[in-house]
Amino acid sequence: MAVNYSAKEEADGHPSGGRRGGAVKTRKPDNTAFKQQRLPAWQPILTAGTVLPAFFIIGLIFIPIGIGIFVTSNNIREYEIDYTGTEPSSPCNKCLNVSWDSTPPCTCTINFTLEHAFESNVFMYYGLSNFYQNHRRYVKSRDDSQLNGDNSSLLNPSKECEPYRTNEDKPIAPCGAIANSMFNDTLELYRIDNDTRTPITLIKKGIAWWTDKNVKFRNPTGDGNNLTALFQGTTKPVNWPKPVYMLDSEPDNNGFINEDFIVWMRTAALPTFRKLYRLIERKNNFQPTLQAGKYSLDIAYNYPVHSFDGRKRMILSTISWMGGKNPFLGIAYITVGSICFFLGVVLLFIHHKYGNRNTSADIPN
Repeated sequence: MAVNYSAKEEADGHPSGGRRGGAVKTRKPDNTAFKQQRLPAWQPILTAGTVLPAFFIIGLIFIPIGIGIFVTSNNIREYEIDYTGTEPSSPCNKCLNVSWDSTPPCTCTINFTLEHAFESNVFMYYGLSNFYQNHRRYVKSRDDSQLNGDNSSLLNPSKECEPYRTNEDKPIAPCGAIANSMFNDTLELYRIDNDTRTPITLIKKGIAWWTDKNVKFRNPTGDGNNLTALFQGTTKPVNWPKPVYMLDSEPDNNGFINEDFIVWMRTAALPTFRKLYRLIERKNNFQPTLQAGKYSLDIAYNYPVHSFDGRKRMILSTISWMGGKNPFLGIAYITVGSICFFLGVVLLFIHHKYGNRNTSADIPN
């Protein structure tokens, strides 16, 4: 049977026909601006008068910014030493096959020369290559509640820490694969002047993020500040030579709040990375932090990397307002600005030569 619709009901979205005594069901949207897609909108009209200035403006802005960033990055002093020891001539070649529990630790010394002085504060990093801290199971292998000082998690770590959750029927503190693989090489820097070695003061505090040091990582709570008693009933990670409460002699840098440990626990996104190891502060404005000349690096080689074809390096670097040395950002700005400026010139030429032509053609009868 046919159903008739009136024009008014059609406009209102409610047909007049249907079953008697009940509401009429319809799939037609209501006659509103939103449901009928009649909301006001702005659609740009791309013409030569709007596109060409945009290309030139982007080019003129991006190119100077890129040049400034690139020059700033190149002014940063950086010196890198690879001390993996894979080369037979390397002083650290004798330590290449070291294990986690080597006693006494293997030591080696590398002499080097700084051609240019490092004027401002110097940051010492250690770098690792072919180390995948971004592996899914590795990233999850930790207990944040335990690291935050929760006493119940200290004695009953999360199952995410397996197989580094317990050892010899005792809970591991800190548990997990990240903590178990903590970097433990010791680096010492000396300046050589007339065959005299003068140690460079390396600052071990202030290398971790403030939020990590004061919020995310805390020692367990209890009676007194005796960390040995607070960590009683736990055991050290399998690959560690000593327990967590013996990482440092200073109470504010020991246990879970040890800054070397905190820096390591912030996992890297790429297999080749660097982490801050020490700070070298400038003593006065009249002398550079590190003068040009001869230096030596003493290494307690504890961290094995040869088994997974990894490499280790030490990096000395200054920083600027944009951070460490990274020319990519400047190159990217220069590249994008140059492309936009070039496209602007090409489109301006095309518009000037062909834009005023009459595109209509006479159609013969």
